[in-house]
Amino acid sequence: MTAQGGLVANRGWCFKWAIEQSGPGGGSRGQSDRGSGQGYSLYPVGYLDKQVPDTSMQKTDQIVVEKRCWDIASGPLRQVPMNLFIVYMVGNTISIFPTMMVCMMAWRPSQALLAISATFKMLESSSQNLLQGLVYLIGNLTGLALAVYKHQSMGLLPTCASDWLAFPEPPKRMEFSGGGLLL
Repeated sequence: MTAQGGLVANRGWCFKWAIEQSGPGGGSRGQSDRGSGQGYSLYPVGYLDKQVPDTSMQKTDQIVVEKRCWDIASGPLRQVPMNLFIVYMVGNTISIFPTMMVCMMAWRPSQALLAISATFKMLESSSQNLLQGLVYLIGNLTGLALAVYKHQSMGLLPTCASDWLAFPEPPKRMEFSGGGLLL
């Protein structure tokens, strides 16, 4: 009880994390500022009324934007090694799972090529947007070419004359021959 009474009586003692909020007169804000008529300060402790330009953040932000744009642009090229592994593992058999995998290899780049204008809008904030767009286009075309090659090696593309046998007319006979009679 006496320890609490001593702390209450000793209000001048402050902790090391406490902030002294004394006014310009040197006393505490509650005592000297009210009497002098100056009132409380409008700004919190540590506030500066002037703006400080920070050029390091602008440079850092631009570097982050450039890196993000290069990540977007090089994304399709980073998928090519995985697609090569898929091509190796699928083999040339025609069944449901290899066909689905090869069709997805063709679907992703073709879908990305159809939505290329949205990707170019994301790359506009970069200073190297034309080069990044070219890298993005080449990566998607490489993925599409790999998928077309795999379709052809599996025999899914109609590239031979035998694939089109249902469409040509049968040839007309120029002459007929008959055999002899058996007795």
